[in-house]
Order: sequence, then C-alpha cells, then structure tokens
Amino acid sequence: MRTETQERRLRRLLGGQLSEARALLDKAPPASLLRMLRRLSHQQRALAFQLLEEQRSWRVLLGLGTREQVQLLADLPPDAGAEVFARLEPDDRARLITHLPGRTSDRLLATLHADARAVTLRLAALPAGSTGRAMSPDVVTVVDTATVAEALREVRDHGSSAQTVYVVAVLGEGQRLAGVVSLRRLLFSDPGMSVRDVMSAEPVTVAVDQPAEQAARIVRSARVLAAPVVDDHGRLAGVLTVDDAMRIIEEAEDDDFAKGASSAPLGRSYGATPVLDLVRSRLGWLLVLIVAAALTVNVLDHFEETLAQAVTLALFVPLLIGTGGNAGAQSATTVVRAMAVGDIGASDVPAVLAREMTTGALLGASLAAVAIGPTWWFAGHGIAVVVSLSLVVICVLATMVGSLTPLVASRFGVDPAVVSAPLISTLVDASGLVIYFLIARAILDLR
Repeated sequence: MRTETQERRLRRLLGGQLSEARALLDKAPPASLLRMLRRLSHQQRALAFQLLEEQRSWRVLLGLGTREQVQLLADLPPDAGAEVFARLEPDDRARLITHLPGRTSDRLLATLHADARAVTLRLAALPAGSTGRAMSPDVVTVVDTATVAEALREVRDHGSSAQTVYVVAVLGEGQRLAGVVSLRRLLFSDPGMSVRDVMSAEPVTVAVDQPAEQAARIVRSARVLAAPVVDDHGRLAGVLTVDDAMRIIEEAEDDDFAKGASSAPLGRSYGATPVLDLVRSRLGWLLVLIVAAALTVNVLDHFEETLAQAVTLALFVPLLIGTGGNAGAQSATTVVRAMAVGDIGASDVPAVLAREMTTGALLGASLAAVAIGPTWWFAGHGIAVVVSLSLVVICVLATMVGSLTPLVASRFGVDPAVVSAPLISTLVDASGLVIYFLIARAILDLR
C-alpha cells in the first residue's frame, strides 16, 4: 500500500475509528510513521501520538523538529503532555520551555519533581543559542585517582541517569576536567590500572557560553560521540552529545536555507503547513525585494534618454543584470557556507574580498570573450565593446557585493543567511545597470 493511501486512510480513521487507526500506526515502519505524522494537522497528530505504543511514541517525538515538538506538547491533553515532558532529558526540556507559551511552560514545570525542575530552569536561564542551553548536565564522572574497576562501577551505578555512558569525564582538583575515557577503553583495560593511564588528557571540549551551532560543528568535525562542556575555569558543566549536535546543525541549516531563499522557515512538514502560513513565510521578504527592485526602475528612468539614442542597448539589459545577479548569489552562497563551517570569519574581509574580486574579473573576462563575437555580429562593434566591458565590471562588482555583505552582516551581529541571495541580486541589478549605461555613454558618446 502506498504511503499516500495510508495517510488518507489514517486521517479518515482518526475521525472516529481509533482502534483501526492504532492498528495502522502499529504496522507502519518507523520512517513511514514519522512521515505520516508530520503531514497530519496539529490536532490529528496529537491524537495519533496518544495511540502509539510508548517506545514508538518516544522515537516519533525525538524525530520531530523543535517547533513540531512544541506544537505537540501544546496540543496534547494536560496529563499526557506532562508525562511526555517529564520523560525528556533536562536539556530538551530547557530548549522547549523557552518556545512554549508562558502558561503552558509553567503548567508543565509544575508537574516536575523539585530537582528536575531546578535543573531545567538552570539550563533555561543560560543565554539563548549557547552551548550551555543545549548541553546535558547529566554526565558520568570519575576522579582521576580512581582505578578502571572503580570507573566501571561508577558507570553501572549512575549510567542510567546520564545522557551517554560511552564517554566518561575524568575530574581533577576543583572539579576541573582532566580528561575523558571511553567505555570501550575501560572495558578492555586492566581493572587495576589508574584511570589517568587510560584516559585522553587532551579531549575535544566546547565552552558553556560558546554558540551552540559552532560547538555542534566542532563535535561533528572531530567525529566524537560527545564533547565535555566546560566553563571559563575548565570546570565540567555538562556534555554535548553527537545526537544533540546533529539536531542543532540540522535546524540551523533549515533556517539558513529558508532565509537564503528569501523565506521564513516553516518549522513543520510542507504538507501539514496551511496555505496562509506559506504566504506569511514569503510575503515579508517579497515586499522587501519589491522595494529594492524599485531601484532598478529608477535607474532605467534616469537613463531614459540614453536608451532612446541607442535602443539596441535595451536588448542586453536582461543578460547583464541576470549575469550580475547570478554571480553575486554564487559568491554570497559560497561565503555564507564557508562561514558556517568555520573556514572564514568577519576578520577575513580583506582576503575574501581580494579573492572574490579576482574570481569575478576572471569570470567576467571569460564571459566577455564568449559574448563579444555574437554581439558584434548582431549589434555592431560599439555595442559589443560596451557589453563585454560591462560584463567584466559587473561580475567584479557582483562578487565583491556578494562576498562582502555576509561578512559585514556577521561583523554587526546579523545572521549572514538573512542577507539573502535574492536581495543581493536585486541590489546588483540596479548598480549593474548604472555601470552599463555609464560605459555606453563613454564609448558610444551618448548623453
């Protein structure tokens, strides 16, 4: 049975035939189950979630994005929502209560035990977007004077409450992190050996006040299962697991992708997003782009007399502004991606600018070499020279603007992805036309 048919059937069964809906959900493979639930309406998803067996419902919850988890908690009946909330790890609870409406978060926090509530509130009080907000405070720890046997006993005694048992933190004087040791290393070492002899004394660590996305990329690049989170004094604060790191990166890249396309992130499945929400996610940016596009109209109006004297110039306007916009978008995308993975930063402006301008000049020269022959044959040598020179200058300008804008935005604390490729294209269009008409005036002796 095709997935589409299953989804339609599930929607119908949720209207009243709940026992049959439960049977359908129980038979669905995990990947299909998550896909089906993500495409349901909020109310239907909450109802279907309650029909799931506990282990499957937990997998579904972990497979949802943050916004979808928040919506689900808000839609569940109070008792069911409280039960789900209590089962979450402290870092997940802290992440969700900052997105939940105040009354809902207060109600859910009130259902927790005092210790769990205190830990959740302590994490939620950390700066938004920081590693501390995303870390788990539950870590298996041993002192550096312990033996391997004592470390394994610590794993057995406290591992059930920790987010991961595969990485054990080794603490020295003053609760400072001395190193880490993997569970595998402990299992295959002599029980009488000192933990200091088997630990890694220079582990990959991240800072509690470090941006969570940056820390997540460190975890991914280092290929570790978890990285200890330390404060300014080297004391252990928690651990950032690879699972949490992948979630952080995925959500950040979803937001960046949406912003780069001049849209707001949906935060849910496309199929479950109402049309009005799709409109709202795009309308604001389109209005901004319309205002920016007015610059192009003004440029054309200003050079109306120039166009009247050489009407053929108008035929090449789409070619030039399209090329400039695409070159600027390519440059912006490349730079934003390099910034996201940590290759470059706001301090690298001169080097990036020089590199991209050189790239733009070579691109423009290559395109001009291709275009000059056909343009000469079609419009004459004067127009051909104008178009060729314009291509070179516009490509240099486009790559310069495309690379510089995200870097400057980052320097002033603005998300580089917000400075979207379409916006850069629109700005390059207007400035490219100015260059085109000025070159035409100079070479063709126009007014």
